[in-house]
Amino acid sequence: MRKPTRFGCSVALLFALAALAVRAQSAPPGPATSTPQGRPVAVVNGEAITAADLEKALADQLDRLQSQLYESRRRKLDELIENRLLAQEAARRGLSFDALLEAEVNSKVAAATDEDVHTFYEANKKNLEGDEAALREEIRDFLRTQKLNALRKALVDSLRQQAAVSIQLELPPFYRFSVSTEGAPARGPASAPVTIVKFEDFHCPYCRRAHGTLVELRKRYGDKLRVVHKDFPLEGLHPGATRSHVAARCAGEQGKFWEFQDKLYEVPPKPNAEKLKTMAQELGLDVTAFESCSASNKYDAAIEKDSAEGEALGVTGTPAFFINGRAVRGAHPIENFVRVIDQELSKPAAN
Repeated sequence: MRKPTRFGCSVALLFALAALAVRAQSAPPGPATSTPQGRPVAVVNGEAITAADLEKALADQLDRLQSQLYESRRRKLDELIENRLLAQEAARRGLSFDALLEAEVNSKVAAATDEDVHTFYEANKKNLEGDEAALREEIRDFLRTQKLNALRKALVDSLRQQAAVSIQLELPPFYRFSVSTEGAPARGPASAPVTIVKFEDFHCPYCRRAHGTLVELRKRYGDKLRVVHKDFPLEGLHPGATRSHVAARCAGEQGKFWEFQDKLYEVPPKPNAEKLKTMAQELGLDVTAFESCSASNKYDAAIEKDSAEGEALGVTGTPAFFINGRAVRGAHPIENFVRVIDQELSKPAAN
C-alpha cells in the first residue's frame, strides 16, 4: 500500500516529468498546441486519441509545473523589489546599501544572551542533536539571524507602504477543470465569485488539517467564497471511512450535514456506529431516522459517483481541491489557498 504524501492521503503518486518543463514555460495546457485539438495523435485498434485527450491527461502535471515556475519568478521578483527599495532609501539618505542595513538592522540587534540560548534549547531539545554546550554558539547565531531577518522585513515593509509598487508579472494560464456541483452539499452563496470543490475522506488526517484551513478561509472571505463537498473515501487506506460519509449524508437529510462533518473532524478518526449515533444525538437529530438511513444503501451510489468523478478529474488522494476549476492537491498551508483565491478575485468580471 502506498504511504501518504506530504500534503495528503494518496494511493497513487503523481510525478512531474522533467521533459514537460520547457513546454510549461512556453505554452499553456489546453488549446495552445501545435496539433489541432480534434486531430488524432494516435489510433489504437481504430479508436483515436486526440490532441485534446492528450492535453487533458497532462493538464494537472502542466499546471503544477506552471505554478512552480510562477512561484519561483514571484519570489525572485519580491527579492528584487526589496533590494531596489533598500537601495533607493540608501541613496536618499546619502548612504551605501550596506551602511543603511548596518544603521537600521545590524546595529540594533545584540547577540543572544545565555538565558535566551537556554530557553530556546529547553523548548526545542527534542528536535536537536547534541547537548546545550555543544550547540550554544550555533543557537546564538540562529537567534540573532532571526532578529536580523525580522528587522529587515519590518524596514522593507515600511518602505513598501510608502512606495508606489506595481506588480505586473503575468499569471500563467491555468487549466480549468469542469467540476459538477449539482446536488452536492454546499456552504456559501451560489453567486460567490470563488467556489472551492473539495474531494475528501473523513478519516484522512490531511483532510482534518485542511478542514481547519477551510474554516479560516470562510471567516476571511465570507460570502465571496462557496465550499462544495465531494465524497472520496479511501477504503483501502481507511477501512470504514465510507460509513462516516454515509452518516454525514444522513445527517444532511435533517439539515445538519456540515455540523456533522465538523464533529467528524473533532473526534479521533474511525468512529464506530455507536460514536456516530452519539454525534447525531449531540446535534439534536432524530436518531431513529438517522440510524435507519445509515443502515440503508441509499447513498452508496451517490458516494460512488463522487469518487468516480474525482478519479476522472485525476484525483488520486485526499484532500483535493478545485478552486474555480483550478486543481490544488493536498493540505497546503493557508497562504497557498489565499494566493489562488486572491488571484481569482482580482480577475475582471465577465461581461
